[in-house]
Amino acid sequence: MPTVLITGASSGIGAAFTELFAKLRYRIILASRDEGKLNHLATDLQQRYSVTTLTVAVDLAQADGALLLYERLHEEQIDIFINNAGCGSFGFLHELDARSEQQMLQLNVMSLSHLLMLVLPDMVRRGSGRILNVGSTTSFYPCPLSANYSASKAFVLSLTEAVASELQGTGVSITALCPGGTGTSFFQSANMDEQKVADPKALMSPDKVAQIGYKALMRGQAVVVPGMQNWLLTQAPRLFPRRFVTRITRSVLERKR
Repeated sequence: MPTVLITGASSGIGAAFTELFAKLRYRIILASRDEGKLNHLATDLQQRYSVTTLTVAVDLAQADGALLLYERLHEEQIDIFINNAGCGSFGFLHELDARSEQQMLQLNVMSLSHLLMLVLPDMVRRGSGRILNVGSTTSFYPCPLSANYSASKAFVLSLTEAVASELQGTGVSITALCPGGTGTSFFQSANMDEQKVADPKALMSPDKVAQIGYKALMRGQAVVVPGMQNWLLTQAPRLFPRRFVTRITRSVLERKR
């Protein structure tokens, strides 16, 4: 029975991935900082799909989070790794809380990269394994009012594309899933729920995002952007001057519903 590790598993896109892999009868390791939600989700999956689950409560926004998670799982064979845990923020950088921003960068960049470096060697030695890093459409362009967040997701995309090249011929693949606005608690957590980009009518469902990500993962596709409109947005930096793109992204985020 193959094993999948999913970080940020208790909500949003992570929870959608747990549902998807449960339907496929994978053994699922769920990691998140919310132990209560994790245990509830694991019990629900066990009852509905008769799958084996393991929960690990860990805060990946802390510097030792990635290592603590790996040490807990060092005897496990991870066949698929969904490197999903992340968060966002909104506002002028000089007005945001520096500690909160550093924790976001620790989660989105350092822990994501650290986990990748911990999990990847075992996969390469076996000659098999698949990894999916969750980026964003903001991976493709600078985003004023979410400067650190968009920069962190640009890191995810660049890292994934580079490692995808390195892994050629190893039997291991890596994919960057770069969704646009998704119907999760992300906008509320990032204090963006009143912005136009958070309009529920314009958001893709987490289940749909997970399905598209899964298909790309199994194909060994390096980058996937769910939805034609989102894909077109990611092409803007190639077609227009970067100053123009930055001005447009700022104007979109400044608008309220």
